[in-house]
Amino acid sequence: MLKNLYRLTRPALFALSPEEAHEASLKALQCGFYPRALSADDRVLSQSVFGLEFPNPVGIAAGYDKDARVPDAILGMGCGFAEVGTITPKPQSGNPKPRVFRLVDDRALINRLGFNNGGHAAALARLEARKNSGGIVGVNIGANKDSDDRGEDYVLGLMRFNPVASYFTVNISSPNTPGLRDLQAPEALDELLTRIMATRARLIKDGALRRPIIVKIAPDIAEDDIAPIVERLIAHRVDGIAVSNTTLAREGVKSAAAREAGGLSGRPLFQRSTAMLARIFQLTDGKIPLIGIGGIDSGKRALEKIEAGATLLQLYTGLVYEGPGLIGDIKSVLTETLKSGGQSSLSAIRGRHADYWAKQPL
Repeated sequence: MLKNLYRLTRPALFALSPEEAHEASLKALQCGFYPRALSADDRVLSQSVFGLEFPNPVGIAAGYDKDARVPDAILGMGCGFAEVGTITPKPQSGNPKPRVFRLVDDRALINRLGFNNGGHAAALARLEARKNSGGIVGVNIGANKDSDDRGEDYVLGLMRFNPVASYFTVNISSPNTPGLRDLQAPEALDELLTRIMATRARLIKDGALRRPIIVKIAPDIAEDDIAPIVERLIAHRVDGIAVSNTTLAREGVKSAAAREAGGLSGRPLFQRSTAMLARIFQLTDGKIPLIGIGGIDSGKRALEKIEAGATLLQLYTGLVYEGPGLIGDIKSVLTETLKSGGQSSLSAIRGRHADYWAKQPL
């Protein structure tokens, strides 16, 4: 029913520019106009990850709720967790418009937003106002474009949001802030993670709660660089790895808008991001939880991410094309797969096809 309803409303949304449609959807959620999950999740979908209890593995990726305006609505739609951001210390307007483009024939988007957000103070006020509402709400932190010390921007994010964040995602992989991806290089990553982990240790020593730290990486990392980067993530004992951000690649994309600069998301990213996911699952021996992101637009695709090694999932572009019914569809497919196989948890199928996906080209 939700699918049919969205098919009726999507033409009106697509008549708006992508950013206008995005804002319209946020305002609808803020006003309470969204489909509620009608029943509790099946227990087979629940997991304890990073010391947090997730009722199901489905979340919406950062970039949708940049300023923490609607985390409770996201949870109310049936997601197992929400992630807000990317949030930078100071407000910034991002890159000039137009900066988001639909590639309808490819079921994809290109964005070059550039971390547009209202800054730490505005998001923190909203998260403090809802901190007793329950649910898992992660905070995705980034650096300002004009920052003189990007490492310090991440440290500030940890310090300011620690009281209200269920976990942190360190975004060093957006292609739309010049030089940001350089932080993924092993030496720079070492320096950044040393500062971040030392900050967390100080907070814990001072009585703060320990918050899990996830690092979000790009799908465009050169094949020879994947192992050294993962080695550094393991050495610093990150709690999880998010795989992956948007891509600069355009292979197989047919839409005219493919020539636009920015990060590509959606269906064309699925193979690249899933192959990267499986390689990292193997390099970590499946011991570090991975968040699978990129091209999930059906229950089948979500299942393939789990089978490639994902513990949790995040959606964004798939929702633009499929609507909120996608959340329930994914949970139904995962539940039916587990029950038909006589399995009681997602861990039983996690990574079972990692060997296949790790052999696919990036």
